[in-house]
Amino acid sequence: MISIDANVRYFWEKEKTMAIRHIVVFGATGGTGLALTEQALQRNYQVTAFVRDPARLLVQHDRLRIVQGDVLKPDTLAAALQGQDAVLCALGRKPFVNEPVCSAGTNHVLQEMARQGVRRIVVETAIGVGESIKQCGTLQKFLFRTLLRSYFADKALQEQYVQESAADWTIVRPVGLTNGPATTSARASLDAAFTGFAMPSVSRKDVARLMLDQLETTSFRHQAPVLY
Repeated sequence: MISIDANVRYFWEKEKTMAIRHIVVFGATGGTGLALTEQALQRNYQVTAFVRDPARLLVQHDRLRIVQGDVLKPDTLAAALQGQDAVLCALGRKPFVNEPVCSAGTNHVLQEMARQGVRRIVVETAIGVGESIKQCGTLQKFLFRTLLRSYFADKALQEQYVQESAADWTIVRPVGLTNGPATTSARASLDAAFTGFAMPSVSRKDVARLMLDQLETTSFRHQAPVLY
């Protein structure tokens, strides 16, 4: 058996991930999706933004392509996914609107990825989904299981579709989201716990940065860290 030095392995894996140049953002007009689009362009990616209403995306760039469609209409997805290296999924829905945008939409994306041969996907969900409920305080657990039950059921099914797919996936679960500025202090963790009365927050711009980082590293492959 040939052993590979850890440093050599790191740079080899880094070179493989850096082959990703063409990415598509789903949910590009939302808070995180917009930040993903802008920051991906700053990192010199070729970006496709998949949106229902192109007029809502107030970004122009020679490396930005806009595709109009709806994730709940699978026949609109092929044009966005052709020739892509990776998918960034920031689909969202209003907490009290009972529409399976996140779960059904992500499932449609995954199916089209399989048809197009696109493997890498990074998906934003939320803390409190799946086993991360154990990382929340008593008040948060109560809210997530009662008032926000439908919202979290949609997110849980979304994660299930991702984890059961053949995709090369990472799920990120941010704490409370804000529209604050980008910082250098936000981090990803598999075991951070938030047992206090109030849930901490993280800016959408920081979430976007950490999601894009997953295209450039092998960290958290087939894992679901909390972002905080």
